[in-house]
Amino acid sequence: MTKKIDYNAYGFRFKGDYQNNVAGLSAIGFELVQSPNYRWHGLHRGEQDVYIFQYTTRGHGAISIGEKNYQLTKDDAFFVRVPSNHCYYLPNQSSEWEFIYFTIYGEEVSRLFNRIVSTHGNILKLPINSEPIKYIIETLEKIDAVGIKHGYESSSCAYTFMMKCLEYLEYGLQRSNNYPLPTIKAIKFIESHYQQDITLDDIVAVTGLSKYHFSRQFHKFVNDTPINYLTKTRIKNSLILLTKSSQNIESIAFEVGYASSNYFSKVFKKIVGITPNNYRKNTTIMPVDKLFID
Repeated sequence: MTKKIDYNAYGFRFKGDYQNNVAGLSAIGFELVQSPNYRWHGLHRGEQDVYIFQYTTRGHGAISIGEKNYQLTKDDAFFVRVPSNHCYYLPNQSSEWEFIYFTIYGEEVSRLFNRIVSTHGNILKLPINSEPIKYIIETLEKIDAVGIKHGYESSSCAYTFMMKCLEYLEYGLQRSNNYPLPTIKAIKFIESHYQQDITLDDIVAVTGLSKYHFSRQFHKFVNDTPINYLTKTRIKNSLILLTKSSQNIESIAFEVGYASSNYFSKVFKKIVGITPNNYRKNTTIMPVDKLFID
């Protein structure tokens, strides 16, 4: 990375039990190590119940986790708990290892860490312009300039970092300019034909892939199934009709691709939380012009 900040390590010890209960920042730094003596073992440290995220910006490092060994080069990160059976170090074949790190703690951090590791593992690969890495760099720049003044700020930094990680890992690929062509074709087909009685086979037919490979690819990039995406597209468009038109529920159901108004109402309530009639009357929920559905 282009070095905008000096090599420094910062530690924090602020008052406030909310840091232990939710999230707290223990340390953050930007370092270059060149000594073969650089070695940290997760079972031989003074810290307890902290979580270390370390991201390689240049050079070559290594980490062993349990019985597995990993070589770490540019854009590789590890995320580990202390104490645990791991050891990271400068390997013999490496002359230097440059990295940024973020050490955090707290009960909510623990829960979210377990969620990340159970799904993605301890070793992660992130581009330097990904949101988690940009956030660490921005935090380092801020600390270098004005510091962190109290525990609320520390807690906010730690929790925000975890949210950045989860957002990137779960939704980072969801940018249309990164979608492969079959996925783009499927999305365009759904958004142009949601009013019709289309099936998964109809969607697959425009992509040129097998049903299996298309479904896997679509879910990887959109984080949803094609049929769920179709359903959400129909419901989003029904909201416009419910608020902007005087059509009855049966007509709206038909216009967004449902042959049965009863089934439409059932699906609508499952996603929005209330019936189409109540949504139209605005008796139990604030109306919106656009609904974002997860």
